[in-house]
Amino acid sequence: MHGQVVDRIGESMAAGEIRAGEVLRLEVVQARYGVSRTVAREAVRVLESNRLVTSRPRVGITVRPMAEWNLYDPQVIRWRLASPYREAQLRELSELRAAVEPLAASLAAAGADQEVRETLLVHAREMADAAQAGDGKPFIAADAAFHRTLPAASGNAMFAQLAEVTAELLVSRHVLSLMPDEIDVSAVRQHVQVADAVAAGRPEEAARCVREILVLARGEVERILEDGSAGAPGAVGSTGSAGGAGCRFQLVGRCPARAYDRAHDATLHAPTAGALQRV
Repeated sequence: MHGQVVDRIGESMAAGEIRAGEVLRLEVVQARYGVSRTVAREAVRVLESNRLVTSRPRVGITVRPMAEWNLYDPQVIRWRLASPYREAQLRELSELRAAVEPLAASLAAAGADQEVRETLLVHAREMADAAQAGDGKPFIAADAAFHRTLPAASGNAMFAQLAEVTAELLVSRHVLSLMPDEIDVSAVRQHVQVADAVAAGRPEEAARCVREILVLARGEVERILEDGSAGAPGAVGSTGSAGGAGCRFQLVGRCPARAYDRAHDATLHAPTAGALQRV
């Protein structure tokens, strides 16, 4: 129950409906969301842990400026992507990925152990197989798993902690209709090329291929935002559903990408074939 309250408050903060400096009181949270004091208190603790609010005796719960939030938390990313200000979040995430992922790929190619190299290959092949089969949810899960594995493969622990940021972005793009109606199948090939370059120990090629993936992804999002063809911000929450249940890929040069049949959490944590093989 407190998770739903956290989402509703967080979404309101990200949308600017609850502004920095505002003071919330537990009794107001109770009344507004129809929950017990215990649930309201637990929700505030979660928000405090992500630095969205600060709680002081005799003052109340004060909303902190966004610059002080834990902006790397996947839940916070999700709220910002669902807000009217998601363009800023998308730009920031794109710039972060451009700064980190090519170097992570280069480091992985230079020093990752054999098991990790093989894991990247598995996820890339899963993407290709799922796209060929027209199976959307495993494709999204494999894409997220690939980009979760790559920073960890770099050997840089700080890069590794950014892995969930990228995975959240990839899944949320699908859930919030920030994917094009058609996707160039070269994106799948580029992932395979990255995995091949890492497996073969070719750092420069791995970094170049990742940069190409990021340029393509940024261009896709910019076109959708310019066309206004994305779903309405805030239309899908962290546990809502979106898209069509029956939409599937047809690979003939280009393919439909609006292929998820359930929203965020089920997709993000869906097991890939590689994960099942490793159990």
